[in-house]
Amino acid sequence: MRMNRILFATALVGLAASLSAQTPPPATADPYANNAAAGTLRFPLAAPAGTDSKAATIAPAGATNQGAITPGTWKFGPQNQSPAGAKLWNPVKKKLIEGGKVTGGTVFAATDPSTYCAMANAGYDFIWTEMQHNTKDWEAVARMWRTCPNAKAVPGARVAYADEREIQHATDAGALVIIVPTVDTMEEAIAARDWTFFPPLGKRSMGGGQAFDPNMWGTVPGGYRQTANDNIVLIVMIETIDGIKNAAEIASVPGITAVFAASGDLANFSGYKQGDPDYERLINVVHDATMKAGKRLCGPLAWRDRPDFSCFQAGSETAAIAKGVAAELGPLGNTQGKVEVGPFATPKK
Repeated sequence: MRMNRILFATALVGLAASLSAQTPPPATADPYANNAAAGTLRFPLAAPAGTDSKAATIAPAGATNQGAITPGTWKFGPQNQSPAGAKLWNPVKKKLIEGGKVTGGTVFAATDPSTYCAMANAGYDFIWTEMQHNTKDWEAVARMWRTCPNAKAVPGARVAYADEREIQHATDAGALVIIVPTVDTMEEAIAARDWTFFPPLGKRSMGGGQAFDPNMWGTVPGGYRQTANDNIVLIVMIETIDGIKNAAEIASVPGITAVFAASGDLANFSGYKQGDPDYERLINVVHDATMKAGKRLCGPLAWRDRPDFSCFQAGSETAAIAKGVAAELGPLGNTQGKVEVGPFATPKK
């Protein structure tokens, strides 16, 4: 029995050695492992073990950036550049650049992909997925967007704030239009720009996400990483008196595509309604600042004939359903039968 155990143990050792010889080494958690010389685990430009390489001030041979590393003067490599002659693939960005008017249909409460896709194929240019005033989560939004990524309307979102987490959740899920509310200062406008765009224009990190998937934007001409900055539309909203005061600085921030004159909240924050001289003055301040900066001007769909406005927020999915049914039924709408008893009985006066 003892001899059998010894023979069995010996066989196991031999089998393990054989498998070890045939099985490649396990994947490493080292994020720089793929920087080794091809076919080797040698890193010719790595800092010598236990030695200060002085890389902070001295560049290796062949490096484009020489001397001390300074962010403001850093020369970016070709990975950050759109290919020469690359064409726009986001129809909203192209239409705005060409001077056309774009409309965004609002998906406010729905999380069902079929409802989203119906809105996205209804005729809008983009879908304004509401994430500021709604409680749905980003997983629900991502699921809706990936159900019909090539619908007529491209996916967009109004995020809650000029925040890295909010904006990168939207862009990584595939948003091609980002709307940022309540932008009061130039610094907030820069933050909105930074988290929307990749370097060198912004500070968006390479976190992956479904935007990179082949069934979304992973196979666009020129590559998603290289062309995203050219194709994503960034709209900032001016909604407060502070925002009005700083409107010219906000509109001037590079990377911003359009400025939205917030019709409802400018009334909320000013105390004046549309048509009042004080209210109209605020709207005209946004107009003047946006035109001077050479950006596009946005507002509610009701303002589609207002001078110089070229992008608009349309109604919600619930409003669209109600209007669509009314148009479809015509005189047959709201002609329900009358009963005297039960839950559907007409209340007696």
